[in-house]
Amino acid sequence: MVTGHHAAAGHPAAYVGPLTLAWVSRHLATGERVVAAEALQGGITAAMRRLTIGAADGSTRDLVLRSFVDPLSAGHAEDWLNRETDALTLLKGTGVRAPGLVAADPTAAHCEHPSLLMTHVAGRTALEDEGVETRVPLLARQLVEIHAVRPAERPREYEALTTAESVVVPKGADAAVWDAAIDVLRSPAPPYEGCFLHRDFQPGNVLFDVPPARPAAARITGVVDWAAASWGPADLDVAHCSTVLALLHGPAWGLRFTEAYQEAGGVLAATPGERLYWQVRDGLACSEEVRAVARPWREAGRTELTTRAVEERLDAYLTALMDASV
Repeated sequence: MVTGHHAAAGHPAAYVGPLTLAWVSRHLATGERVVAAEALQGGITAAMRRLTIGAADGSTRDLVLRSFVDPLSAGHAEDWLNRETDALTLLKGTGVRAPGLVAADPTAAHCEHPSLLMTHVAGRTALEDEGVETRVPLLARQLVEIHAVRPAERPREYEALTTAESVVVPKGADAAVWDAAIDVLRSPAPPYEGCFLHRDFQPGNVLFDVPPARPAAARITGVVDWAAASWGPADLDVAHCSTVLALLHGPAWGLRFTEAYQEAGGVLAATPGERLYWQVRDGLACSEEVRAVARPWREAGRTELTTRAVEERLDAYLTALMDASV
């Protein structure tokens, strides 16, 4: 029995502890074993590792191990992993391409940390500006498909933790605009028709196959990270993806995504004021975590997206939303 596994490069983030390795091994077919582990980029709250599974005949397959190793996340890990387990079970057999569930240990009863083992989905995140005009309609159609899923048992209601007091106004932002946006947040949430939400649908959680010479031929291969799956207004998922697109590619792409979702057949709140509430709520929520959001983007190659640059884009996007509402 191997008592711990590193990737060939020895990256500490690829390390799989002996208890977790033994747990993974119990969920493999006879004759299979873990032969390599590689750290995957992009996770903010959890460590993601791709495990290469070798069979007796020399063939291999990949699984993905998601472990909540951050002590700050430990209190939420059980809830998140139970939600993800339920979501992956629900999505099996639907048209939504998501990882297949292999095993889950939400309370770390068997592993060093709360963990989830799932099938590997081919593809990569596409965070570059090139090809965004092709990917935005694909993202919109994918989100419409997610919202069309009808769970037999409704997941728990969405959570929105941001308050008027928790908003972080970027340095140099137009105080009047932000005050007006925060006033929107103080209003009661509009009534809504609920649907199944991913709750963190954005380019970092969508995998693409992008032919190197033909970015316009991109296609989605899967959607990952279902730990916040819940029930709520479609506007909330749309607003979140819009905000992230605005920060990644510029404010115009945030505004464009809302149009693309409706063009794909998605239905949003009935009035502009109701739609604005959800758009502003998500933009203000992002104000609290700009640093955490920008770091993995820089690690993925978008080195120009400093915390300051992302703050400026958030300010410009929120200003565009408020201007459009006048």
